[in-house]
Amino acid sequence: MSLEERISEDIKKAMLAREKERLEALRAIKSAILLLKTDKNAGEINEEAEIKLLQKLSKQRKESAEIYKSQNRQDLYEVEVGQIKKLIAENNITSPKDMGRLMGLATKTFAGRADNKTVSEIVRSLLA
Repeated sequence: MSLEERISEDIKKAMLAREKERLEALRAIKSAILLLKTDKNAGEINEEAEIKLLQKLSKQRKESAEIYKSQNRQDLYEVEVGQIKKLIAENNITSPKDMGRLMGLATKTFAGRADNKTVSEIVRSLLA
């Protein structure tokens, strides 16, 4: 199954579950994939191109979060950090001792979407 097909399936699931934030993120990824497909210079889209696209989008989100934080826009920053908090709650992580287990889960969950260093910094601040 290609990335585009997986994204389409996840969009359907997010719509049924009424997960607004997830739906917005998935639609942004699908839009970027469609733009990449229509680019005349892109050629064939392989898995490597998809990963590069996801890394680019991840970097943009990270930069947005930093801008929100520096401009004291905590409401928008929380949207970016909300996913990590959800992961901590779902997996019953309560102390810094559990950080290794959480980072393993976070690496799988945020693969291609977030930088591990940023995730680690946020996790430390939440568990401290």
